[in-house]
Amino acid sequence: MSQPKRSWFLFSMMLIAANLRLPITLMPPLLPSLEKTLHLPSSLAGLLTSIPLVTFAIFSPIIVKLAHRWGNERTVFTLFLLLIAGSYLRIIPTIAALFLGTFLVGIGADSGNVLVPALIKEHVPDQIQLGTSLYTLSMLLVGALGTAAAGYLISHVSFGLTQGLLGLLSIMAALAWLPNLRGHRPTPLTAEQRAAKPHYQSVWHQRSGWLITLFFGLQSLVYYVLLTWLPSILTAHGVSTIVASNLLTLFQLSGLPLAFLVPYLYNRRHGLAALLAIMTLGYVVAPLTFLVPTQSLGFLATMALISGLGSGVAFNLSIMFFTEKTTNPYQTAAISGMAQSAGYLLAAVGPILFGFLEETTHSWTPVIGLLVAFALALTLTGIVVQRHGTIAD
Repeated sequence: MSQPKRSWFLFSMMLIAANLRLPITLMPPLLPSLEKTLHLPSSLAGLLTSIPLVTFAIFSPIIVKLAHRWGNERTVFTLFLLLIAGSYLRIIPTIAALFLGTFLVGIGADSGNVLVPALIKEHVPDQIQLGTSLYTLSMLLVGALGTAAAGYLISHVSFGLTQGLLGLLSIMAALAWLPNLRGHRPTPLTAEQRAAKPHYQSVWHQRSGWLITLFFGLQSLVYYVLLTWLPSILTAHGVSTIVASNLLTLFQLSGLPLAFLVPYLYNRRHGLAALLAIMTLGYVVAPLTFLVPTQSLGFLATMALISGLGSGVAFNLSIMFFTEKTTNPYQTAAISGMAQSAGYLLAAVGPILFGFLEETTHSWTPVIGLLVAFALALTLTGIVVQRHGTIAD
């Protein structure tokens, strides 16, 4: 591939990646408005975060099969159109349109989650680290900035206009992706290639596989519960919607540097212990402080930053387990697929369960107490995973 085509691919890939979390992360600051305008119960509002996680778990293997038939580029483009359709369907002020649109958004986002890493390896095989870094940075950074933008816009305009304006980025991404469709056709494996593929013990039948899946699921559950309900917890204590959304943005942004720190510390002496300590501080100690009835911006910003550091450790550590606890690429792919399928199903329960708990008790105290219990289980699981050996061949 020529350098101009590589550069265009990286640019268009970053635009696609920018939309993989944005349609999900923009929703939490908008929940109070939706609950008022559509009379949406908290338990149903939690579904707006859970539905994409369920689609991630269910549709990942289906997307891989579609890619074998259509090709990676065309599959990403076709399903990304569903993301655009779902984003604008949510503008219609009905609960049915809101949930159907969120379902379509989940399918479209999952196409990028599954196939963009493979496309990076195909299009820029000698710059995989650069491509992966740009992919991760675009996804997390724009997702975080989208949270802040949503909180600002909803304070000045309607939910529909907020959704419509932020949805423009997905249209730009689809248009930028069009040149990547030229000349690419599905390339199914030949009989010889299929026969040459080694066979390994299924990770689904191994304890280490389930432990890594549990770790991934628990870290996803804690993250998405905080992502969904932190603005509501803060506004319940008298913090304005804009301040709450900005604190949620800080929570997301502060975890970005851990993408570099976690791999650096992982194999160093006492490195994992330090990482687990940061994760526990961010996911156990910091959430408890959100129960303190204060509107001190400095205090709340510090706690949001520490929580974000915990989230950064948890996510990147789960990725390190994928690579460090396997002995070959087939195992790595298998445990990644297993963890994202079963793990996201576990994570999808979180926002609904916690929303129902708050609606039943009319208090955020038991919600945060249960969140801390899951976070402690996450730390314990991380210790057990590290003490286990690699997954057997």
